[in-house]
Amino acid sequence: MMTYEKLGETDLRVSRICMGCMGFGDADRGQHSWTIDEAHSAEIIRRGLDLGVNFFDTAIAYQSGTSEQYVGRAIREFAKRDEVVIATKFLPRTAEEIENGVSGQMHIENMINTSLKNLGTDYVDLYIYHMWDWQTDIFDIMDGLNRVVRAGKARYIGISNCFAWQIAKANALAEKEGFARFVSVQGHYNLIFREEEREIVPYCREENIALTPYSALASGRLSRRPGENDTKRAAEDSYAKFKYDATARQDRLIIDRVTELSEKHEVSMTEVSLAWLLTKVTSPVVGATKRHHIEGAAKAVEMRLTEEEIAYLEEPYVPHPLAGVMAQNKPDAANEKHVWSTGDQKIGGQK
Repeated sequence: MMTYEKLGETDLRVSRICMGCMGFGDADRGQHSWTIDEAHSAEIIRRGLDLGVNFFDTAIAYQSGTSEQYVGRAIREFAKRDEVVIATKFLPRTAEEIENGVSGQMHIENMINTSLKNLGTDYVDLYIYHMWDWQTDIFDIMDGLNRVVRAGKARYIGISNCFAWQIAKANALAEKEGFARFVSVQGHYNLIFREEEREIVPYCREENIALTPYSALASGRLSRRPGENDTKRAAEDSYAKFKYDATARQDRLIIDRVTELSEKHEVSMTEVSLAWLLTKVTSPVVGATKRHHIEGAAKAVEMRLTEEEIAYLEEPYVPHPLAGVMAQNKPDAANEKHVWSTGDQKIGGQK
């Protein structure tokens, strides 16, 4: 049975599993060829709702906004708006916007208005700063987000892909200026990538900031044996390979232990991997492109690992280099050649 937890210091009660919606969207309108169409997306969203999932995470960057559109239409058909928690994310300013003098505040207003139109709703529950924008002053970002909250277009704000010093700086500024503060962090965190434990996890625990990590199953590596039932995404997702292939040998030791415990308990590897993560965070973001993906994730909520089993899973871990967006979280990040498409605009960075 699904359980629920308060999201940090907010009044939002979210399911312990958040449905990640990056796999939903028109495969012809974005950078991913493995996303699923609207009918199948709606089927999975409906199944998630049946299982008690009330927390859905999408982004304007996902397949040119079509993920937001699919999610919005399914929610309107299968649920009451006030019974679900919708999170979406916005991108940094484009080079064209910077050249044309579009301020950070104006950019955020444009982004939220587009997302609300895509979703078909008047507000989102959680509006997330997708990645650090080195070309825009943090005051402009926090002021822009505060305006969104004051206008009732977002209830709360969160941040993704950040270092502890970045969220600390942003929230200190927010407190000084009376702006809305970041209430959640969506970072890269799972059994085979635990670098968040160095600073972000203890910082968020101290400040009562909710952790809602993405890549909870390491793009499927923690949910199936190597080579087993490979998916279209596994074959074609070059970004996931970029994040994990370099450390595959050392990660295999942990994956083998997940397999061992799954056989011992007669459960799926998904259940073991997420049961571990659920001891650390509020609500992991779990992507689903098939019904059994969300079904397995929901079952993980009921599983309990012993302290000895948790230590057994953790013991082989060795430090990993930063990967993905965090590897590009630096002042010259805007010059990196990684592209998200949001339809008419393209912007550096990806997750």
